[in-house]
Amino acid sequence: MKSEDILNDYILDHIDPEPDYLYRLYRATNIYMLHGRMASGHLQGRLLKMLVQMIRPKRILEVGTFSGYSAISMAEGLDDDGCLYTFEINDEQEDFTRPWIEGSPVADRIKFIIGDAISEVPKLGIMFDMAFIDGDKRTYVETYEMVLSVLHPGGFIVADNTLWDGHVTDSAYDRDQQTVGIRRFNDHVAQDTRIEKVIIPLRDGLTLIRKK
Repeated sequence: MKSEDILNDYILDHIDPEPDYLYRLYRATNIYMLHGRMASGHLQGRLLKMLVQMIRPKRILEVGTFSGYSAISMAEGLDDDGCLYTFEINDEQEDFTRPWIEGSPVADRIKFIIGDAISEVPKLGIMFDMAFIDGDKRTYVETYEMVLSVLHPGGFIVADNTLWDGHVTDSAYDRDQQTVGIRRFNDHVAQDTRIEKVIIPLRDGLTLIRKK
């Protein structure tokens, strides 16, 4: 076993356990969906829940539902009157994801919407306190600008995959459009004076952003 796997197992043994429902969802995601590792998983899921408990948002926006693991994790941290709006652009995932969300213990706190968040979210006329960006890496900058426009001052954005398995610093991926999109996002955020930001090297990289 690799040293990083040993350390990861140690971490998981010393944090809150993964809820059984999310354990079964993660397992089903990896069995039935392509790229199952894209789901947030135990460590990131517990972090997202705790961030919600710390920030205490009333409304959360998620761009990129995938199998619903991160949405359910964040909804666990919401107060009873909180609501999470999660958008998934790939309608082929709905048959898998919707039953898992609607069957979860926090289903009443989640609105699952199939559609392009960049064009559809502004039509809601809602301002958010927190957002999780985990959609198409090629349009991360455009997603970020849309999210920032519907985020209250003092609100937080969590952007996933911002180190992209180390590809952001590897010239071998200069022609990969998803890598290019992540690099463009990271450069854009680094120069943005409207926000405060920090990158956490957790899993595939998480950027925490606070709107001033």
